[in-house]
Formats: sequence, structure tokens, C-alpha cells
Amino acid sequence: MSRTGGVTRACPAQTAVWVACRAQGFQGLEPGLREEGLRAVPRCWRQPCSSRELTAAPPQWDLVCSNHWKVPLEQTTYLLGWLCGCLLLGLACDRFGRRASFVGSLVLAAPLGVGVALAPDYVMLLVLRLLLGAALAGAFLALYVARLELCDPPHRLMVVMVAGFFWVAGELLLPGLAVLCQEWRVLQGAVTLLLAVLAVCASCPWLFPESPRWLLATRQLDKGRRVLRCLAEGNGVTLGDDFYSREHLFTELDSLSEGPPLPRYHSVCEIVDTRVIWKNSLILGFTAFIGNGIRHCFTRNLAPYPPRFYFSYFLLAATEAVACLCLCLTVDRFGRRAMLLLCTILTGIASLLLLALTQYLLDSVVLTLSVLGITSSHAVAMLSILFAGEVLPTVLRGSGLGLILAASFMGQATAPIMAIRNSRGFFLHHVVFASFAILSVLSIMLLPETKGKALPESLEDGERQRRPALFQASRRKDRLPLLLSHSQDDSQSYARLVTATKKLLGSTHRGPRLLPATPRAYGSCLGT
Repeated sequence: MSRTGGVTRACPAQTAVWVACRAQGFQGLEPGLREEGLRAVPRCWRQPCSSRELTAAPPQWDLVCSNHWKVPLEQTTYLLGWLCGCLLLGLACDRFGRRASFVGSLVLAAPLGVGVALAPDYVMLLVLRLLLGAALAGAFLALYVARLELCDPPHRLMVVMVAGFFWVAGELLLPGLAVLCQEWRVLQGAVTLLLAVLAVCASCPWLFPESPRWLLATRQLDKGRRVLRCLAEGNGVTLGDDFYSREHLFTELDSLSEGPPLPRYHSVCEIVDTRVIWKNSLILGFTAFIGNGIRHCFTRNLAPYPPRFYFSYFLLAATEAVACLCLCLTVDRFGRRAMLLLCTILTGIASLLLLALTQYLLDSVVLTLSVLGITSSHAVAMLSILFAGEVLPTVLRGSGLGLILAASFMGQATAPIMAIRNSRGFFLHHVVFASFAILSVLSIMLLPETKGKALPESLEDGERQRRPALFQASRRKDRLPLLLSHSQDDSQSYARLVTATKKLLGSTHRGPRLLPATPRAYGSCLGT
């Protein structure tokens, strides 16, 4: 901004970035930084301007001064749309397939994006943003699930993290796109155009095929066979027709019913009837909720550092990229459960230190702890979602992961909800989430380890997942040959063991008998 002849002049680029990021609902502008964000708006927009000459159009619908609470309300509505979309379209993902949900969500998002760009008033903007968030949530969820199911275990983490890097790249490019567009309506139209192009590309089956894992898990064998053939041919593998015949593939599934098996779908309510799957879902939903909810406790400490707007925006995007990089380097080496535990501990410690010692610490220490907390909270949220996708069975992965993502966006929505009340109760918010972070450390120990393991297909596969021991006991070689070698018949081994046991028990009627002193003599008692 500059002043010329007593007239406040706005920097169009700076204003466009602020308005665009607010319009897109990017959480880099946390509501705690609302005052800093308003400094990016010309002062004449924040004051009565009856006698002022403006060099740029003022914000529409008067979302400043006494109406500033409408900005975090719009953010809350947008996140509420993501929450509802994860719940509702997650069900569609398991019922109609990953590809159908992805393409359908993009088809819905395109006209809704146009409606947002042409919204005539604030109420219509809220309604359209709610629906747009739900459509985008469905596309994100279907794409995430399909990405997991198309990867083999060694490459699953890398593919998910590479997608995370593309997400960060989009956040970094958003300010530049906003500067080029200058107006938030034009920016919304440009984003909608990209969604329409993506919907057209995704409608081609060879660009975005249906998940063969989901097709086979729901007993859609003919469609699964066609998708497998297309994937094999796309990879340059040519197999004979006899390989795809019903006699070669799916013999076990065909034997379960007379004739071709009918498709079988599952309801998300079946998760409640399980024990292990329900426990894992609750724990990972809790950690995802904490990872996104506690981040607001750290971002408030970024406000005093210049440049006030750009520093917080790009720092949050950079910490997300660092979190992705750290997960890429460590998760496959140390395991999902160990790294989730470590990141949660770091988040809780940073939160507790800032809660108790902020007024006594140097500004550089506060900034360091805040950056550490933001990075670790990003890692907790991302790893919780990946972990949930790996422990949930294929038949319920869409709706189950939708529940986890809904909990994540619920935690993220606490920040704009706090801003509606001018951050009143922030101390209580910080205390609650710091306590939750410490509590989640204990619950993470109950999770199984999924590193290098195949995805569970059915509810039975999900129920068979068990947590590993915290400390692996050392394996000691048994020097007493109580059983026969594994090369001999198991039935003979069991029969001889029973016979030897009867002899030992029968000897108690003739008085006490000492056991042989040497292993060889003990083996002779067993007939070995």
C-alpha cells in the first residue's frame, strides 16, 4: 500500500492474494492471523469511506470491520462441506466404485464452481461453497483410495507422498495464480476450468481405470478380469486368453456359489460389529482429529514475524513439504506405528512447552517450537490417513476412510470456529488439544503394523490384524528335543507325544520318578 496525496492506494497483487486465499479456504491463513490478514487490506476498506477516493474496488458484501466474523464463518462452512462429502461420498465410493465416485464428484464440482464465481450475495456464496466442498471431498477421497489400491506394498508410501508434494505445489502456486487473476471471481473460474478439464480426462477409462482390487473384493469378476487385462497390456505384458479364463482365475470365488457370483456390497455400519477394525478406526480418527486441530495452537505464534502475510502462508506450505519428505525417508524404515508415535510425542511436547513457557522463552525459541509443532502435526495427520487406508478392508475402505477424513476436517474446523468468537477460549482450546495429544500416545500402541503388508480385502482379513509386541523377545534355541523334526509327519509326532505323556502320568501311581538328567535320555522317554 502507498499513500499519494492523502489517498490510500492498495497493492492489487497483495489484495488479490489475500482475497483469493480466503476464497479458496486455504488454511494457511489461520483465523488467529486474521488481524494480520486484514492489514493486507487497504485501511480505507476497514474504515468508513464516504469521503475517500479508492483506487481499487472494495471487498464485496462488506466482510470487514463489524462483519469480519463472516470470513471465518465462510471457512467453517467450506470445511463442513468437506466433512459431509467425506461421509456421504465415501458410501458411494464403496457402492458404485472409485472411478464412478471420482468422475461424478468432478462433474458436480464444475457447475458448483461456476456458481460460486457468480454468487450474487453472501448467503448464496455460503450454500455453494458448502456444496463445492462436498464435491471436492468426494473426488479427493476416491482418488486417494484408488491410489492406495493400485500400488504394491513397497511403493505405496512413495506414491502417496508424491501426491502430497503435488498438493503442496498447488498451495505454492495459488498466490501466483491469484496475482495473475487479480479478482477472486476470475480465480474461481480458472480453478473451475481446471476441474472441468480433469473431469473430461478422468472420463477416459484408460486414464483412470476402476480399482481391480475393489472389483474382485465385491465379486465383480468379469469387470475385474477386463481391468486386469487392460493394466497388463498397458504395462507391456501380453498374456494368453487362457490366463484370464474362469478356470485359471477366480476358481475359488466361483466355487462359492452356483454359477457366476453376484456382486456383494457392505455397509459402513458393519464396522461397528467388528472389534479390531472398529478399534483401529477410532484410534486413527482421533489422531487425525488432533493433528489438524492442534495446528492452530502453533500458527498463532507466527503473526509477529514480517512479512506478516507471506511469511505465515509460505511457512505453512513449506512445513507440509518437510513433513512429506521426512515421512518418505523414515516410515518405510521404522514402520508406521513407530513414526506416528514419534510425531505425536513431538507435537504434544511442543504444545505443552508453548502452553506453559511462552512468556518466558525467547522469540526464536517460540518460533522454533511452533515450526516443530506445525511440521509434526502435518506428519500426524498425513500418516494417520495413510495408516487408516492400510488397516481398513477393501470392501469398506471408502466409507471407513471417509470417517477418518471427516474427523480430520472436524479438527481443522475448530480454528475458524474460534475466530468467529475473536479467539475467545483459545487457552482452553490449547489445553484440550495438548491433553488429547498426550492421550493419543497411549492409544497408538494398540495399532498393528502395516509396513510391507498387503491390504486387507475382507472384514475377516481386517479382524486378523494384531498389534506387534512392543519389545521383541530374543529367540532362544530349545535344546531339548521334545518334538520330532519338522520333516516327519505331524500326526506321528502328536501320537508319540501323547504316548510319552501317558507314560509319565502313569508313573505317578508307582511313586515319584525323577526326570532323566540328559537331553538324550529325556528324548528316549518320548520314543525319539
